[in-house]
Amino acid sequence: MSTPIDPSTVDYHEIARRGDAEVLAVFLDAGLDPDLRDAQGYSLLMIAAYNDQEPTTSLLLERGANPDLPDARGNTPLMGMAFKGHVDRARQLLTGGADPNATNPAGATALHFAAMFKQEALAEMLLAHGADPSREDAQGQTPIAMARAHGHADLAEALAAHVGA
Repeated sequence: MSTPIDPSTVDYHEIARRGDAEVLAVFLDAGLDPDLRDAQGYSLLMIAAYNDQEPTTSLLLERGANPDLPDARGNTPLMGMAFKGHVDRARQLLTGGADPNATNPAGATALHFAAMFKQEALAEMLLAHGADPSREDAQGQTPIAMARAHGHADLAEALAAHVGA
């Protein structure tokens, strides 16, 4: 006879980080909130996508996880993809309803992060999904200005070509 699992002792975020979709599905079937967050406000979806876990990201989106649920600092999963450069996970989030123009408390969008970290392919995908390259953050910087400030002139030009397009 096996001992039942005490759900309060399970590290669901580690399951998402490892990408064990089958195990996570069992817990979701048993009523686990797909938008469960840890102490830093990281959702299961944010952890799965940030760690490039395709099946787990899909599972959470299919089960109703909010693709725009911010962490404790106000950053969305899509912003994390712009930092990491996980284009395929970003595509999943966008297909799952993520807002390409969602802002954090500093007014930055995922495109601001893509511009800062020179994530060109991700920036192009964000633009294709309606990201606004002329949107200003709280300091008045656009993603175009952000790319220039970080020495990414080619990316700044590519972003500028989409203004008013």
